[in-house]
Amino acid sequence: MTPEETREVLTRFYEALSRRDGETMASLYAKDATFEDAVYKVEGEDVGKMWRGLMAKAKTLTISYTIAKAGSGTGTVEWTARYVFPGGGPVVNVILSELELENGKIVRQRDRFDFRRWAAQALGTKGKLFGRFEWFRRIVSRTAANRVGVPPKP
Repeated sequence: MTPEETREVLTRFYEALSRRDGETMASLYAKDATFEDAVYKVEGEDVGKMWRGLMAKAKTLTISYTIAKAGSGTGTVEWTARYVFPGGGPVVNVILSELELENGKIVRQRDRFDFRRWAAQALGTKGKLFGRFEWFRRIVSRTAANRVGVPPKP
């Protein structure tokens, strides 16, 4: 892929995210794609299922993004998600996405963000107290995966 083609796919993906359009987001992944962040680790059709589920529930989500790098089949996107966590508080989550693309589809995406900071915002006192512990991250991962119908992160 050329850098221009990469930029076009990244723009389509993040514009779909800004519209909370999980169907379009899912369509931009290869069949054997992988996605990983601090909460989810999914592959294949579960990647699209995760995004469709998240976007269906994301009534307050707004995002801003910057394509920091668009190379030949690789890209880096800095984005910020703003939303109210269900049953929790307002969240401003700053995320760095690293993506690999082949034939116009995303084959690998890894999102990095500060889980402790996110947990403190989203989950309040529990998140502040326990956000640094791996056992807590696993509980959050299982709960989140169950909400969108995908396997939990190991």
